[in-house]
Amino acid sequence: SDGVSSKKYQTIFKGKQMIHNTAIIDLKAKLHKNVKVGPYSIIGANVEIEENTEVQSHVSILGNTKIGKNNKIYPFASIGNDPQDLKFQGEETKLEIGNDNKIREYVTINPGTNGGGGITKVGNNCLFMVSAHIAHDCFVGDNVILANSVPLGGHASIEDNVIIGGNSAVQQFTRVGKFAMIGGMCGVVRDIIPYGIAHGNRSKLQGLNLIGLRRKNIPNQDIMILSEAYKEIFKNENLTENLNNLKVELKEHDLVREVLNFIEKDKKRPICTPF
Repeated sequence: SDGVSSKKYQTIFKGKQMIHNTAIIDLKAKLHKNVKVGPYSIIGANVEIEENTEVQSHVSILGNTKIGKNNKIYPFASIGNDPQDLKFQGEETKLEIGNDNKIREYVTINPGTNGGGGITKVGNNCLFMVSAHIAHDCFVGDNVILANSVPLGGHASIEDNVIIGGNSAVQQFTRVGKFAMIGGMCGVVRDIIPYGIAHGNRSKLQGLNLIGLRRKNIPNQDIMILSEAYKEIFKNENLTENLNNLKVELKEHDLVREVLNFIEKDKKRPICTPF
């Protein structure tokens, strides 16, 4: 069957080179006419895929899943299947993935649950390497890199431009601030501040991500101010007192304010410190 076509979507495109004749695509799925689907891939009824996305062989895309433009999904990825949460009872929840992402082999991304707001959301221009996992109700921003075998526990929040090294695991409900960098083989059990760098068997704050700041073209003067604030905030284990004693001129600086807002925000996990 040629399915039902429209200007924007087509539900099936077999007989043409864009979709391999062994792919199984539900007639209710909405695929832009430029979407490519490789051999033996399966696409469910409530899936929507925008233009120029390439789904390679043996990929499973199920659930209420919306995938944007120019994504590339590699073999044996599993997108939108049921959350790994014993409380999940088959309720209608969602998964949204943005544009220009690379989702490598064996990556798994689960939709949300009622207990977490009902949606998992992935931004744009991310790279998820082999066997990375994004659990239910996670938020992943733009330009995020998850290296090989990095799992994000449920409800984790990963802000823009974060890099997480191979075989590191992020505990559920943990937040990682933007431009943070986490080394490999690290158990992330505390919130990582924006621009922070952390590594160790259990995450320990090691300083600021100076490479990331320079890549963002942050002026050296601003980096020096942020560095001064970092030293004052984490000069000892009494974080509350250190924040109260922080100089007003430091508190008013934009980069420092971002860090302070992150620390002061309502949270499930404690803040990762150097101690």
